[in-house]
Amino acid sequence: MRVNPLHTALLLTPATVLILMLLVVPVAIVAVMSLTNWQFGAATLDWIGLANYRELVADPVFQKSISNTLTYLVVVTLGSITIGLGAALLIESDTQLRTFYRTAFFMPVASTLIAMAVVWQFLLHPSVGLVNQALGLLGMEPRNWLNDGRSALYSLAAIGIWQMSGLALVLFLAGLKSIPQDIRDAGALDGIEHPLDRFRRITWPLLGPTTLFVVTVCAIRALQVFDTVHVLTKGGPNKATEVLLHTIYSEGFSFLRMGYASAMTVVFIAGIFFLTQLQHLAMERKTHY
Repeated sequence: MRVNPLHTALLLTPATVLILMLLVVPVAIVAVMSLTNWQFGAATLDWIGLANYRELVADPVFQKSISNTLTYLVVVTLGSITIGLGAALLIESDTQLRTFYRTAFFMPVASTLIAMAVVWQFLLHPSVGLVNQALGLLGMEPRNWLNDGRSALYSLAAIGIWQMSGLALVLFLAGLKSIPQDIRDAGALDGIEHPLDRFRRITWPLLGPTTLFVVTVCAIRALQVFDTVHVLTKGGPNKATEVLLHTIYSEGFSFLRMGYASAMTVVFIAGIFFLTQLQHLAMERKTHY
């Protein structure tokens, strides 16, 4: 049957318009604004070219936010994948409470993170927090988790892992379900009976596509961290938890430097695109079967 090009164009028009309005046009506007010195509320602006980007290179706060964001990205992504995969394997091996565990682990993903941040603020309180109370029972000294530059960023990363491991769990459970049972049976006939050998030689290689998707999703969500930083630390102490999105927010809405904040946003979008492509290139050969 011959396809009418006009009909195809008409069917694609709504999706094309939405993509242009929601993605292409906003990104283009931000890119243009990054080349100006526009301040929020100002009636005029000046074209300054790449001056904002040159300022970014020499900005120590921006460099610190990049370093903190990358550290948070690595810790949260690895932690979420490890806990999510381990929990998925345990749940898959026991079918009795599988639905309950899946729901319980996924609840942090569906919860409002700002409300949960308030709960974590109480849990990590230096004097009455349950975390320090538990450490005291073990004979350990309490710590001011969110006001100590050595532990503040990792405390926020622990909250991020708590939130995202449920998503990784559900995705890995779906990946485990997609592994054909006859492959596992063939492995048993070949003498692969120990659980660790079965995981290393059968389960893990066949989870390649799922693992790639989980790594990509967790990494992008980790790059977007803002709520917990804004509620719990405001980027402190001494910029120890300053991350890129919080820096963009501060420059744009606290200091009203929208042109400079737009330059940071362009770097942020480019970073997400680069990391996504890098993950695909690094894992592409090992994710298909």
